[in-house]
Amino acid sequence: MGKRIIISGGGTGGHIFPAIAIANALKKLDPTTEILFVGATGRMEMEKVPAAGYKIIGLNIQGIQRGSILKNLMFPVKLIGSVRAALKIIKDFKPDAAVGVGGYASGPLLYAASLKGIPTLIQEQNSYAGVTNKWLGKKAKTICVAFDGMEKFFPGGNIIKTGNPIRRDSVMIAGKHMQALELFNLSPHKKTVLVTGGSLGARTLNHSIKAGLQKFIDADVQVIWQTGKYYYKDIITELGENYHPNIAIREFLNRMDLAYAAADIIISRA
Repeated sequence: MGKRIIISGGGTGGHIFPAIAIANALKKLDPTTEILFVGATGRMEMEKVPAAGYKIIGLNIQGIQRGSILKNLMFPVKLIGSVRAALKIIKDFKPDAAVGVGGYASGPLLYAASLKGIPTLIQEQNSYAGVTNKWLGKKAKTICVAFDGMEKFFPGGNIIKTGNPIRRDSVMIAGKHMQALELFNLSPHKKTVLVTGGSLGARTLNHSIKAGLQKFIDADVQVIWQTGKYYYKDIITELGENYHPNIAIREFLNRMDLAYAAADIIISRA
């Protein structure tokens, strides 16, 4: 019988897709491994994880809203309720280990797991750890990181430098160039630039691309521009959905393999 693993976290693609990559790797190592995701209700993971073929349970949790006292009044209630729900999930699923990838749900779930003596692992993708991960890291058995110098955030003896998990299907681009260009209605006779600032978007990157769009057009260079959720509506309202044949504007890219396959160069945030 395979191991039973809970993977918790989400909120953005930067958390969700590494989590799915971890799940895929575990299943490849041992197909009998049972995996359960725990996310936050109403967040992106509740859609993306089932689409990847995994079961997910949502916790009614949200982060602290900066500058909004009223919205934060219910935070302690939701946090306590989420810890209780996480304890029930653990009781029912009986995991051998719990993995946190960051995001609202990872806090209550990994805290509940530590209360029950279940080994916990944190996957920290960034060079600067957030408050939740720093707190959870005190009791985590292992902290997997992508950068040097993370001892300033976590107990040094528990850190392993693994790099960030990547879904294999997203980088398997050989032979997909023409299919990719067709997807974005672009020409095979022009150079193509892919711009991505993550699932939610990157303000500075979007502003810079918008300011320089005419230069791309004048150079007859094609652009696949993923604006992100927070910026798509405003950009489309200002520029229109069919701004120029050379410019493909998207809120989100479901097929990153095809976006990579279409591109001659990529501009992205770190």
